[in-house]
Amino acid sequence: MDTNRLLPLIGIGLMLVAVEIGAVLLAPLMAAAGITAFDDPASPANPIIFILLLLAFTALLLVLIRFGMRRLIRGIVLVSIGLSFVYVFMAVLAAVVADAFVVLAVSLALGAVAAYVLFRYPEWYVIDLLGIVLAAGVAAIFGSSLGIVPVLLLLVLLAVYDAISVYRTRHMITLAEGVLEQRAPILFVVPKRRNYSFIREGVGPIDGYRPEEGGEGGRGALLIGMGDLIMPTILVVSANVFLRAPGIGFLNGPALGAMAGSVAGLALLLHFVDRGRAHAGLPPLNGGTILGFLAGCAATGAWNWL
Repeated sequence: MDTNRLLPLIGIGLMLVAVEIGAVLLAPLMAAAGITAFDDPASPANPIIFILLLLAFTALLLVLIRFGMRRLIRGIVLVSIGLSFVYVFMAVLAAVVADAFVVLAVSLALGAVAAYVLFRYPEWYVIDLLGIVLAAGVAAIFGSSLGIVPVLLLLVLLAVYDAISVYRTRHMITLAEGVLEQRAPILFVVPKRRNYSFIREGVGPIDGYRPEEGGEGGRGALLIGMGDLIMPTILVVSANVFLRAPGIGFLNGPALGAMAGSVAGLALLLHFVDRGRAHAGLPPLNGGTILGFLAGCAATGAWNWL
């Protein structure tokens, strides 16, 4: 494989690891700030609630795309991203600033600035850098709010849903293309050539292009959804938060195993994605992460979550 094809693949792998490490470091700050997604981490209802909310949000966006309400889509995505940034900044600032009002005010301002920059100047490196922060923060919230069994159930359900929505109903492709028409930063974008610009060129069709067209005629960047990096990271965080097991540094064995498995799953995914067709990311990513987690549990004897 030549360097021009290899470097984007390595770049996405490094971003996955960056999201996972960032989420693990943010998780204690989220917990200390009281920022949680669910009150009872062990409840088996949590994954069901998550899936239902995801389906409702997806249905809303598809309806808006169907009726051409592009500006409203842009506004919804903008607000969602801005609020996510606010939670990240609140967790970090709360660790160093005692005044709750100051924390909230500064976090709101920083969240608004981050969202504004993403939408005003959505170049690929801006999307990727802020996307790593955003993905790490979201994964930290859910990973520290969900116990091991609910996370495993969630990842399995999401893998099945992702496969159905990409290969059968194909509504996930419709959703991604509809949102990306507004240059909304919902994907990580890794250029395949030096002169690529997301602002000038966008990404083209999500599915159906021929990679051999390459260069100016084909897609100039490799794409992966933010959710594809967030979901495996949730298990990494949950394993590190809820399990007591030997490890290396601030990561325990099951979390390290989940990270290794996620990278292996990503490598499998990118092998197919680089051929030019849209593929469901979560089946290989979540599957690899779960297998790696189980291997980490076997290596450290951390089975007390069963």
